[in-house]
Amino acid sequence: LVLENADTDVNGQIQQVRNLINAGVDAIIVDPNSGSALDQVFQEATDQGILVFAIDQAVTAESVINVGIDQAEWAATSAEWLAEQVGEGGQIVAVNGISGHPANEARWGAAQAVFDEAGVEVLTTADGGWDQATGQQQMGNLLATYPDIDGVWTQDGMALGVLQAVIAADRVDEIVVTGEARNGFLQLWSEQADGFSSIGVVNPPGTGATALHIAMAMLQGAELDESQLVDGNTLVLALEEPVTNENLDAVYAESEPEGESYVLDSILSADDVQQYLVQD
Repeated sequence: LVLENADTDVNGQIQQVRNLINAGVDAIIVDPNSGSALDQVFQEATDQGILVFAIDQAVTAESVINVGIDQAEWAATSAEWLAEQVGEGGQIVAVNGISGHPANEARWGAAQAVFDEAGVEVLTTADGGWDQATGQQQMGNLLATYPDIDGVWTQDGMALGVLQAVIAADRVDEIVVTGEARNGFLQLWSEQADGFSSIGVVNPPGTGATALHIAMAMLQGAELDESQLVDGNTLVLALEEPVTNENLDAVYAESEPEGESYVLDSILSADDVQQYLVQD
């Protein structure tokens, strides 16, 4: 097992992939920072017979196997919930990840379409960089600029900070906040009064482990069932049931021992991935 985990901008990732090619690996699993900028180096790898899997973020290189959830569906799930909470004519703000990042654009594009259809007004968006402290700071600024908002839509990595800003402003009873399936947020959520509601949609980090099981099977001669692939090279994993007020207590009771930073996860085992392989 060879790990590369630094300099995660595009140029850094290109160098990392080349390092792995030079190391003579049989398969590469990468969480890419761009949907297309790494295509050339991915092609270099696959031209040498290396299996390449992109997780969490799909890439356009046809020789790469994309494995992950549908980011648009992930975002639409919480956007639909928020739209229902604030109703037609409701005014919201959004704290997004990084503008221009493929995952961010897929998520926000889907969420914005939901809000447009529901008649929810998006007053503005801000980038929180998928960082809790930055998300908290951005939400504090938005609360000062837009005193009459009804709700806020945000992504993983910032919801805890966003909620902390809303609590600090003593507006937790007035503003609807979408959440995240992470223990830190689940704990703060569970500590609020009974009237507080939120939603956390699972974006499993274990997708990398699922891709590893697929890679190992393919290296041992198995083939992917092309009938189950989207666009010929993308394996879309089903979303887990989201966390809501209905199941919060049960979910958090099970995940709490894992610590504050734990993200609710889902990993397909070596047996589970057989459903995506050609069966003899």
